[in-house]
Amino acid sequence: MDSDLTDRELVAAANEGDEKAFEALYYRYRDWVLRLAWRFTRDHEVALDVLQETFTYLWGKFPGFQLTASMKTFLYPAVRHLSIRLQKEDRRDWTCPEVVEGAESFDERTASRAQLARVLRAIPEEQREVVLMRFVDDMSVREVAAALDIPEGTVKSRQHNALRTLRHDPRTRDYFLRD
Repeated sequence: MDSDLTDRELVAAANEGDEKAFEALYYRYRDWVLRLAWRFTRDHEVALDVLQETFTYLWGKFPGFQLTASMKTFLYPAVRHLSIRLQKEDRRDWTCPEVVEGAESFDERTASRAQLARVLRAIPEEQREVVLMRFVDDMSVREVAAALDIPEGTVKSRQHNALRTLRHDPRTRDYFLRD
């Protein structure tokens, strides 16, 4: 399947029974879904289950699926709800793998990211979720609002409050200093 096709074009093709189009959507979003599921569950096995359940859910929408927003906006609530459902009995402390993953040795940069993760744990979950959706998942304010089913003003307020907290925390202040 041509990877240059838009999500809407792939959805249209999948609605016509083109399994390769659905496969292209899967490959386009699987890593993002897995990272998001990991962020919610902190468990690789549960995150893999969420990945499978998410695309089973999406597959069940065809034919007849209408993509009225971005694919991330559509998938985010499904991943969130499936993650919560599949790991209800396993509630560990929240971590932020996007901030600390990929470090091969414990160096100053790794320590800095770990410190950022600790500060992020300290802000309210609703604010943390918005910040991660905006800056890790690269979703627009409109997409975040649609995914969380809240007004755009609420997204902006949560983001503002989270960033204000991060700007004033001595452990993360340096991230906001301008050169």
